[in-house]
Amino acid sequence: MGGAIEEASAPHKTFDTILLLDFGSQTSHLILRCLRAHNVYTEMLPCTTKIEELTFKPKGVIFSGGPASVYDARAPHVDPAIFDLGVPILGICYGCQEIAWRANSENVARGEAREYGHTDVTIKKVEGAEHVNQLFEGLGEEMHVYMSHFDKLVKLPEDFVTIASTDNTEFAGIAHKNKPIYGIQFHPEVSHTPRGTELLKNFAVTICGARQHWVMADFIQQTISDIRKIVGPKAQVIGAVSGGVDSTVVAKLMTEAIGDRFHAVHIDNGVMRLNESQEVQQLLKQHLGINLTVIDGSKVFLDGLKGVTEPEKKRKIIGGLFIDLFEEEAIRIEKAAEHTENAGKVEFFVQGTLYPDVIESLSFNLSDTIKTHHNVGGLPARMMNGQGLKLIEPLRMLFKDEVRAFGRQLGIEEGLVMRHPFPGPGIAIRIIGEVTQERVDIVRKADHIFISMIKEAGIYDEMAQAYAGLDSNRAVGVMGDARVYGYIIILRAVCSVNFMTAEPYEFDFKLLTKIARRIVNEVDGVSRVTYDITSKPPGTIELE
Repeated sequence: MGGAIEEASAPHKTFDTILLLDFGSQTSHLILRCLRAHNVYTEMLPCTTKIEELTFKPKGVIFSGGPASVYDARAPHVDPAIFDLGVPILGICYGCQEIAWRANSENVARGEAREYGHTDVTIKKVEGAEHVNQLFEGLGEEMHVYMSHFDKLVKLPEDFVTIASTDNTEFAGIAHKNKPIYGIQFHPEVSHTPRGTELLKNFAVTICGARQHWVMADFIQQTISDIRKIVGPKAQVIGAVSGGVDSTVVAKLMTEAIGDRFHAVHIDNGVMRLNESQEVQQLLKQHLGINLTVIDGSKVFLDGLKGVTEPEKKRKIIGGLFIDLFEEEAIRIEKAAEHTENAGKVEFFVQGTLYPDVIESLSFNLSDTIKTHHNVGGLPARMMNGQGLKLIEPLRMLFKDEVRAFGRQLGIEEGLVMRHPFPGPGIAIRIIGEVTQERVDIVRKADHIFISMIKEAGIYDEMAQAYAGLDSNRAVGVMGDARVYGYIIILRAVCSVNFMTAEPYEFDFKLLTKIARRIVNEVDGVSRVTYDITSKPPGTIELE
């Protein structure tokens, strides 16, 4: 069901598209981001994609890096038909080795020395066809780059020339003499290659001829038009809103497209932030004119979570109860609309899936399995089979920063556009252990102090996400003349562009101690405060 809106409004039908074939690299998403930052629309598919199944012809193709060795028996390889598409191809690291290996398997071998980290490549000007020198055009005679490989090209493929080299890698950059096919052994997509985005732009714009017309205003109008076509003149659409930027943008977009036939539902699950439901109602209903219903299910959810400590079980309980209430609301909406101008079945559910979710589901994995994200791939079976709902995911091809740009175009205020994400299971997965009303209240108060103080310090927008969590283990503290046994508050704040990787925010220590002091002094039941400095990976942004 998840393909309905995608089929009608896939951006590759409107915008010139570069296709990225992913070999399992940890940095594939950065290639997408680099090119989209240049307003070139780029889409990712697994490296094993069959070309005959492509529904569009890309302007060019990029092979990503990957962890495998191209000569191994289980190594992934592209469909040979990709070379018959007649479009430019760029291979990066493993992708470069894939091009060379296909020409002759003896061209790639294990290197004598690893090449990880920074190095300088010497750019070589080559006489011959004009396209050969276009990849490094405007980048000078030397380029500071980031390498990450052991395998290397040991022979130059037939009909190729060398366009870059390093002390350790003779064939750091290659180009076909007659065709626009290129390979580079370094990673232009990472920040450690300072001018790497210029190289990617050279490939996409100069070599492939892709237009730089991926702009939000055009995408919004196209999306609104597609939603109207799919939903039709009578059907009702239902969607959950949390108050976060993703669901708010979706709600505003749906309201622009079909008016009051879109029904936003906010379910207070008892594990929301302090005053969250009241703020959501005020922002969405009063300021943005969204048709909103607020359901108080806090007692039902908290009762369902009693005695539960396992994180995945918490998620499933919250998800199941959420669907129960949602199904009831869908039936109520349909009956209420029976004798009005909006009479029609509730046929669609709208969801704020973003491209990082899709990427996690598409990325090639050497174990031959595909990760399935909880937010991708359709609705729970009960909602599809019971209510017969179809899924709309209008943001599924966008990154978080693109969603924020989308929100600004729709007139959503900056404070809401830049609001930090909040997980569907809410505070329940920010409490390590059983969820109780007492613990929820403690986290709410601590979180409110934390967020208020970082806003007052003017640093809220410098971090991608920040919150206070709670460890249900207790620690001894001393308050006045008495020993106390209180909870441990865990503060978490990270910097991230795309939420696929994240680094801890580097606080001024004096501010951090002030925050900790206020929390201990003002929140009953807390004996100490810690700050989580774990990166993602290996950690996750949320505690559970």
